[in-house]
Amino acid sequence: MEKLAIFDVDYTLTKKETLAQLYMFMMKKNPSFIIHAPRSFFSAFLYALKFFDAKRAKENFITFIEGIKEEDMQRLVKEFYEEKLSKILYEDAIKMIKKLKGEGFKVYLISASPEFYLNELYNIKEVDKIIGTKFRCSNGIYSRKMEGENCKGEEKVRRLKEELKKDNIEVDFKNSYMFSDSLADKPLFDLVGNPFLINYKKGHDKIKILNWK
Repeated sequence: MEKLAIFDVDYTLTKKETLAQLYMFMMKKNPSFIIHAPRSFFSAFLYALKFFDAKRAKENFITFIEGIKEEDMQRLVKEFYEEKLSKILYEDAIKMIKKLKGEGFKVYLISASPEFYLNELYNIKEVDKIIGTKFRCSNGIYSRKMEGENCKGEEKVRRLKEELKKDNIEVDFKNSYMFSDSLADKPLFDLVGNPFLINYKKGHDKIKILNWK
């Protein structure tokens, strides 16, 4: 049986929220993308007020990818990783990935952020599997519409088990690890024997807290 080291991404591996970083990166490359700003940030505001659920808010926020060709997106996310994403990773997170990989764990990154750019984190050679929210790419053109559900909460567990079944992997969850900055990942925390909260300010009586820089 395999042991997993599961990591959330935003504010767990990274110091900043990655989707907002992607949008700012793309605006820097093409200032005309500013046209999407009112809708994107209004959607985030309505989500905070609970008028939008996470799926609707994310589909509205990410309008800036609408109509981008697949080959152009591949070039953009490669540049995004090299110029921005790789620069906002916590050093302590990378050390933990390397440590657990060296001890024989399979390293899984599971995030609600879009998979089309999270896949650039395969540049971290220790990463075995990346699972994120999928967005439609039809006939080589990207859409803001999700494929399936937002990869958050219970959906993370469902997607993980789906991938494990597909890869025919049996897991020793009791001796596996999960790292996240948020209790929104309680379903994954409950799955493993070694849960850790990252940079969590409130304290917790059951889950150990690690402070990463």
